[in-house]
Amino acid sequence: MSETIGLIAGKGQFPLLFAQAARQQGAVVIAVAHRGETDPALESLVDQLHWIYVGQLGKIIRIFKAAGVRRAVMAGGISRGRLFKEFRPDWRALNVVRRAGAGKDDRLLRAVAAELEDEGITIAPSTLFLDDLLATVGRLSRRTPSSAEQQDITLGVQAAQELGRLDIGQCAVVRRQVVVALETIEGTDETIRRGGLLAGPGAVVVKMSKPDQDLRFDVPAVGLNTIATMREVKAAVLAIEAGKTLIFDRLEMQSLADQAGIAIWGLDR
Repeated sequence: MSETIGLIAGKGQFPLLFAQAARQQGAVVIAVAHRGETDPALESLVDQLHWIYVGQLGKIIRIFKAAGVRRAVMAGGISRGRLFKEFRPDWRALNVVRRAGAGKDDRLLRAVAAELEDEGITIAPSTLFLDDLLATVGRLSRRTPSSAEQQDITLGVQAAQELGRLDIGQCAVVRRQVVVALETIEGTDETIRRGGLLAGPGAVVVKMSKPDQDLRFDVPAVGLNTIATMREVKAAVLAIEAGKTLIFDRLEMQSLADQAGIAIWGLDR
């Protein structure tokens, strides 16, 4: 008998890829999509699609329970700026925020997961059905980082881990042993753009999971846009954590990186 699985969909292509993979495995996919964030193309890839505003936790629970969902996945992030624009929490979400606090992403997401699990809906890892998208260790492009770039990677890892420990962001930009940019609310691409403009050509970009990363949600991801932004500012290296970073459009991304002379490196942490 096929499983009915829930999908809490955020932005980007991750929810679409998950829906495709889940249906290929024979699952019935019941999706809730966030207005202003989720790609409407998701509708053609799922069995049911329900639109919600950020914060409508009670509505998610009602939709899933009505459909018989016992397991769900959170795929795709929500722009932090959305919390200042169209955040419409219902009483259930307000209770979760009151208990967990609104400033810490992981703490809040864990509290949301616990609320769903109290209703008999288990939150599964977001990489369910998609392990083949995770980065592997070592060289992921034609070029290998130079020794000087490897030193910048080491510093970038330290900076990104401290950033993640504070639950602020996942990306650090380094040039010649100077940290020139750290990710905050603007997201990875804008951090790369800002860091690259400050550093000039040759910047090293490091994207890491948080030290206590919960793989059920907020898994770091890179793709064509990442390399296109790096190419724009003439950045030289992208270092990502193997086994904990999703790579979208891998072949196209590698090709674009090779054309630009960008090294992509999978870190064994």
